[in-house]
Amino acid sequence: MVPIVSIVGKSDSGKTTLIEKLVPELVRRGYRVATVKHDVHGFEVDQEGKDSFRHKKAGAHTVVISSPVKLALIRDVDHDADLAELREKYIQDVDLILSEGFKQNKQPKIEVFRKEMHRDLLCSKEDNLLAIAANQSFDIGVPSFDLNDARGLADLIEEKFLKGVKSAQVRLKVNGKEIPLSPFVQQSISGTVRGMVSSLKGCASPRTVELEILPD
Repeated sequence: MVPIVSIVGKSDSGKTTLIEKLVPELVRRGYRVATVKHDVHGFEVDQEGKDSFRHKKAGAHTVVISSPVKLALIRDVDHDADLAELREKYIQDVDLILSEGFKQNKQPKIEVFRKEMHRDLLCSKEDNLLAIAANQSFDIGVPSFDLNDARGLADLIEEKFLKGVKSAQVRLKVNGKEIPLSPFVQQSISGTVRGMVSSLKGCASPRTVELEILPD
């Protein structure tokens, strides 16, 4: 299951800025990162006059905008989904999800704090607080990092949630759903498939192999 870390904090504490620093640091280390932003006030992602806007206005429940380089989904919902539901329904093929907000969720949290903006922390250790990123030190039983220490925070996330991810050799999807595989099973599948493929003409020493099994 893809781990989730929520970046939380009071208004104007610097949550987005921290995510902007964490994402490239984690990507540089070879991880695939998804981000989720929570907005209690609602939002618009399309522009009036665009074809997709016209589709939605006409009454479409779901609109998908697809291009060779990116895809967007606009969909009606009847409730405020929590992070576990968003992960299950919409986020695939990543190693980590960083969310901004969602302070009421039970996922591990990093709180951003600026002493000139606020007097007290939003979370405590009992709120599944993983760490604090602040411009002052705290001693409440969780690690405290400088606001700009993206490398240190990435080290912590890597240690806690991403051990062994980069060593994964095989990813299995069944009916579009990714199936977790233990290192032993990954090695067994990799050895068997590579052995079979390498015996085929023009396929000696394969570095990567993509195999798709279609329905009968």
